[in-house]
Amino acid sequence: MDRLHRISLLMGKEAIDKLQKSTVMVVGCGAVGSFAVESLARCGVGHLILIDFDNVEESNINRQLFASDSTIGKPKVDVAKQRIHDINPDIIVDVYNMFFDENTNIDLRPDFVIDAIDTVQSKIALYKWCFAKGVPFVSSMGAARKMDITKIKVDKISKTTVCPLAAKIRHMVRYLKMKDFPVVYSTENAAPQKNGGREFGSIITVTGTFGLLLSDFVIKKLSK
Repeated sequence: MDRLHRISLLMGKEAIDKLQKSTVMVVGCGAVGSFAVESLARCGVGHLILIDFDNVEESNINRQLFASDSTIGKPKVDVAKQRIHDINPDIIVDVYNMFFDENTNIDLRPDFVIDAIDTVQSKIALYKWCFAKGVPFVSSMGAARKMDITKIKVDKISKTTVCPLAAKIRHMVRYLKMKDFPVVYSTENAAPQKNGGREFGSIITVTGTFGLLLSDFVIKKLSK
């Protein structure tokens, strides 16, 4: 039996063939993005493009699949590529160790894009890039300071509530007169910071659910 046997039994050979012929770009390979990447690889997506500028840090280990004691200090995209090829050596993996912003100019045309970026300006830059190229995408909103996975939803950005990051994105989207697009977000009110500071607390059960919902959305769209 091949490594995609069980998913083939569930979805059928035609769906698997479509996934194997698809290219998905994931921007941001951290807490949310790592779960999206992993599930895309394990579901047989044939070509992955990964973009992230960061290295693995010890503080990532609580919530990021690519973070472990042996990967501390290494570029996240390089660790991700090695892990993907350990899952399935036949997957084509292109990596860009870079920060995505309004100055990014890459000649790519994937079938779908997953946005797992943290910063508002970079997210807006990626949306513009996708709209300009006519590439469909799904975007993650804020997963930090959340603990209730039952409050995580998939909807259009115009329909989001509660999430402060989604509110900022909604404002920017209206101001720039962008089209509506799908997002994963939480309707849970953010938990208070236990120790203060500027870094937000987060837990793998929530960030992982965000990432899996992003990949689930893409897998269903590509395998229709």
